[in-house]
Amino acid sequence: MAYRYTVVTMKRRLLLVSNSTLYGGGYLEHCQTQIQDFFGKEVKRVLFVPYALHDREAYANTARNKFKTLGYEVDSVHEAADPVEAVKKAEAIFIGGGNTFRLLKALYDNKLVTEIRKRVFDDGMPYMGSSAGTNVGTVSINTTNDMPIVYPPSFAAIGLVPFNINPHYLDTDPNSRHMGETREQRLTQYHEEPNTPVVLGLREGCMLLVEGKKATLLGSTRARLFTPGKPAVEYEPGSDLSFLLDTERASVL
Repeated sequence: MAYRYTVVTMKRRLLLVSNSTLYGGGYLEHCQTQIQDFFGKEVKRVLFVPYALHDREAYANTARNKFKTLGYEVDSVHEAADPVEAVKKAEAIFIGGGNTFRLLKALYDNKLVTEIRKRVFDDGMPYMGSSAGTNVGTVSINTTNDMPIVYPPSFAAIGLVPFNINPHYLDTDPNSRHMGETREQRLTQYHEEPNTPVVLGLREGCMLLVEGKKATLLGSTRARLFTPGKPAVEYEPGSDLSFLLDTERASVL
């Protein structure tokens, strides 16, 4: 799938969170200030997408209860008679985490991939993703950590940014006796394939804010950027990562 990034990206507003729950805290507690700053007072209702988990009703209630404490009402897309129409009318959207393959398949099955992308780019609808919801906002789900429990029609995702993200990025533990590949080794294997975009490894506790052509790393932990053929680079919270939105540097197909 080819994505073309034009002047419409100026309307794009994204909050791409690594994880929904940080050790020692509750659901979305670690990023609740950023959520309120992101949606602001203009947004009153958020459309939640619970497709990444099997029990959509319970998941929607979890999101609804949390967002209510932040001052927002939540509608869940799984309750809508027409999911496409629900996205068309949404003030803002939040796609929760879970299994990325299950999530993307459901987005394709319900014909929401194109509609969400259109709303974000054409109308400036705020898009928040967490974990799997962050994965599907990028070029593809090739750098998810999840098992392929179902098979979506394509690994190509919504394409709101011209690069990939690896949520829950884990550093190598030098004291571990685990003999499987490290996360960094797996991302290196991904970049051994031709024409693969850069990958931003988001450790738990950090998130990426995208406003038009500006991208800023937020949160309490660093991110690690993987570029084909180059050493990985670390970025501190507060770093300007706007260069990632340059389509030539990101190598989007």
